Amino acid sequence: MGPVPKNPQRELAPVDRAILRLLVADARMPNNAIAEAVGIAPSTCLGRIRALRERGVIRGFHAEVEPAAVGLGIQAMIAVRLHAHTKEQIGSFAGGIPRLPGVVAAYHLSGADDYLLHVAVADTDALRDFVLDHLTAHPAVQHTETSLIFGHVRGAAPTEGDD
Repeated sequence: MGPVPKNPQRELAPVDRAILRLLVADARMPNNAIAEAVGIAPSTCLGRIRALRERGVIRGFHAEVEPAAVGLGIQAMIAVRLHAHTKEQIGSFAGGIPRLPGVVAAYHLSGADDYLLHVAVADTDALRDFVLDHLTAHPAVQHTETSLIFGHVRGAAPTEGDD
């Protein structure tokens, strides 16, 4: 859960939305190619991308690694329900999430469950150990429910608002 843009109410210019669409499709696209595609000078394009990063609109660029290719053949979503919704319990649990081995992503939710963890582990034994060692043993955790992921399709990233 990354930082909120510094000025979330500020409208994005059409050229910024076009730059975002191109970067979502290919984050490795060279600046000159982006500039040409959106019809601006390369120096202007570089400045606009820098400003989008500084405002928190672009949170980063990263490589997406196939977990099975690095020995993590099992992926799962684990719903976690806490005993209480106090700041102390939420902080105690959420503060440790980034250090848990195998956590790909974590979501703080509303509804029946409090967190949804996407994990990648070597096998079902490692998944069981993860749940027992890191979740059910945590004093803030009341309940967990694990669902195996059979497949994953990435959707389009949000680049359009309700303009």
